Amino acid sequence: MNMIRKASAIILSLMVVFFTVLSILAIWDIIQVEDIFKKSISTLFVLFVAAAIMLFLFAVVFKGDENAPRPPKNPPMG
Repeated sequence: MNMIRKASAIILSLMVVFFTVLSILAIWDIIQVEDIFKKSISTLFVLFVAAAIMLFLFAVVFKGDENAPRPPKNPPMG
């Protein structure tokens, strides 16, 4: 479960960086695109909503069993 969260965070972070660089290039007229800024913001908003829903699902629905026995802690050495 932790691995899925890390992978999702990495993918979303890379997409944010990609769209940010694309938007900056469009602002400085290095690349010519017409509606790239609006589409980029819309895409980031959709990704944000999807990530918020996934976070809610993992936190509430797929929550670990609180009554499950936990492994014993190791005693301090020395």
